[in-house]
Amino acid sequence: MMDTQNRERLLDVRGLTVEIDGRNGPAVVVDGIDLHVDKGETLGVVGESGCGKSLTMLSLMRLLPNKIKVAKGTATFDGRDLQTMSNRELRKVRGGDIGFVFQDPMTSLNPVMRVGDQICEPLIYHRKMKKAEARARAREYL
Repeated sequence: MMDTQNRERLLDVRGLTVEIDGRNGPAVVVDGIDLHVDKGETLGVVGESGCGKSLTMLSLMRLLPNKIKVAKGTATFDGRDLQTMSNRELRKVRGGDIGFVFQDPMTSLNPVMRVGDQICEPLIYHRKMKKAEARARAREYL
């Protein structure tokens, strides 16, 4: 059995509630989610279609579409509040430190962009690799 008590908390989400502004007022679509991820862990979120998996993850990265908003709750990543982080700070976190894979395979890869280029992009942008090094790493991954 793994000792999880000595692990350091990386992501901590408490009471996350997401609402959609509708004609009849706001409707709660994600209600009071609590979750945490310790350093070294990976989180998989599963559930039936329409249960709020994608909206939960999108809300953590402040990528919600118009008329959908975080109504309450907190989300901290590595001790920093994701909801109040500057856009510049958040861009560094997205894809570099936090990433997610959507359930829809059509949104996982861009069909008009080479797969290798899609793998290289975050390596160059977030890991500051030179293009040749990123291409070599992409070949390893593939």
